[in-house]
Amino acid sequence: MAQNFIGCDRDQVLLMPPSLREWLPEGHLAWFVLAAVEEMDLSGFYGVYRLDGHGRPAHEPAMMVALLLYAYAKGQRSSRVIERVEDIAYRVIAANEVPDHTTVARFRQRHEVALAGLFGEVLALCAEAGLAKVGLIAIDGTKVHANASRHSNRDYEQIAREILEEADAVDREEDERFGEARGDELPAELATAHGRKGWLREAKRRLDEKRAEEAAPIPRSRPERLREAKRRLEEDLAVECRANATYEAYRARGVRNDGRRLGRPPKPYQPPERPAGKINVVDPDSRNIKSPRGYVQGYNAQAVTNEHQIVIAAEVSADSPDFGHLEPMVSAAQDELEAAGVDDTPEVVVADAGYWHQAQMENVIDRGMQVLIPPDALKRRGARPGWDGGAYAFMRRVLDTETGGGLYRKRQGMIEPVFADTKFNRRIDRFQRRGRSACRSEWRLITATHNLLKLFRHQMAPTAA
Repeated sequence: MAQNFIGCDRDQVLLMPPSLREWLPEGHLAWFVLAAVEEMDLSGFYGVYRLDGHGRPAHEPAMMVALLLYAYAKGQRSSRVIERVEDIAYRVIAANEVPDHTTVARFRQRHEVALAGLFGEVLALCAEAGLAKVGLIAIDGTKVHANASRHSNRDYEQIAREILEEADAVDREEDERFGEARGDELPAELATAHGRKGWLREAKRRLDEKRAEEAAPIPRSRPERLREAKRRLEEDLAVECRANATYEAYRARGVRNDGRRLGRPPKPYQPPERPAGKINVVDPDSRNIKSPRGYVQGYNAQAVTNEHQIVIAAEVSADSPDFGHLEPMVSAAQDELEAAGVDDTPEVVVADAGYWHQAQMENVIDRGMQVLIPPDALKRRGARPGWDGGAYAFMRRVLDTETGGGLYRKRQGMIEPVFADTKFNRRIDRFQRRGRSACRSEWRLITATHNLLKLFRHQMAPTAA
């Protein structure tokens, strides 16, 4: 009797079934993503295309959204990888089309705001499935590398010198091309102290918020990025000078805003003549921030999760510490829940010691929520020096109770696995795009696909059982 093997005929004319529906089994993630996209409001994507149909036809936005959601869920974010990946699910989602990497990259750039809005659409689907319960929420941040090296940080003099060298190189190149001519004869198409520190810190915080609201894209060419980096350093110095002058005028009055007299004058301070500090010339929005494994050039990606490990708010900051992000993230979570149609209000907020900000904690408590934040970090032995009595002692007593300690112990299992799955399972530990606005859009897309995977597993669980 002859040996029995499965046939291996590479000359077979029809290798796959003629229907795309037969290419993947029922219950595959690709079918789930396509069904989820059908439930989403994609008017933000369709609204930027011409209504008269003129021009070269574009890929269907719904297909491109599904393609990106599936790719991000699989941890594949590079447009070139998406173009050449040998996964039959991509062909099913794209209806046997193959969008090239330029199309994918431009779609992601063109629809930056709409892609960030997909977070809310996925959260609404999770709410319909009962996964958006928010009796207890956890807040934490993780450091994500920017698409820039920390070795690209430059100070003002280095940037100015590089700009001059660039200009000198351009002049030499134009001298070789034009000789004694001006060069504009070519056709147009060829033209190419504590109190003082507090004031200064608050002024720079407002400047960072202003830049975040402007959401200016990072220039593509290096000369333009150099000029932008130089402009920002000069703007930082101007803000520091104005804040210092305002503080000096405040001290000159001799009284506080509440009428009390001020103490002895602080040591005189004169802002530097030239901008101090450094800025990254590849991604000027990124910062050299501290992480558990040292300093990285990147962003502080913030998230709020519930007990189902569903991310209900996701934002990006350039600040290294988590201090000061408690109230903004609680507000972001409430806004996202309201937009998703969730009427529940968080009852208890838990976060690690880095979020201790007494004024913000009191503001959150005034909204009807309880806050559980230890005043002492786990790696510290004993209490912080000077952090005794008052709110510090009260919080320690609360966390020592069975109820308070039990709620706080849930924090690690609620949010840490989300970051672990994102960074290690899906291998997403670096942003692909540059600029805070672009990275915020990407972070929200990353967390949206995390929620989509949680929803997929939740719906597949009864089938498996």
